[in-house]
Amino acid sequence: MTEELDRNARIIDEFRTNEGRVGGPFEGAPLVLVHHRGRKSGQERVSPMMYLPDESEPDIVYVFASKGGAPTDPDWYRNLVAAGEGAVERGTETYQVSVRELVGAERDRVFAEQARRYPGFAQYARQTAGIRVIPVLELRRT
Repeated sequence: MTEELDRNARIIDEFRTNEGRVGGPFEGAPLVLVHHRGRKSGQERVSPMMYLPDESEPDIVYVFASKGGAPTDPDWYRNLVAAGEGAVERGTETYQVSVRELVGAERDRVFAEQARRYPGFAQYARQTAGIRVIPVLELRRT
């Protein structure tokens, strides 16, 4: 198991054991577990990630394909976009979602709010400047 998969497995276990709460670097941050199917393998995968709740629509959360400021998009992002659907574990609830990629001013507004709340995201954007724009996905309960 790679170091990243091992770290994710520990976060997933802690999330499920503590009804959606985790410690360490994610302590106090809004965290969801996103279920997606590998676009090549067909295997179900689960990825922990921070999210931003929509201010006016409780059935929408936004997730950010930052990959810690890496120069490439994460696999989970490509899987979700290809499928157009997935599932979310939020707290103790699991539900199906549709996936929509935000673009232009809408994407910029949502990303700016996440970066304002969590400055690490602003750092990720600086790291990827000129290489890629960090994608933002809307996950809407279906």
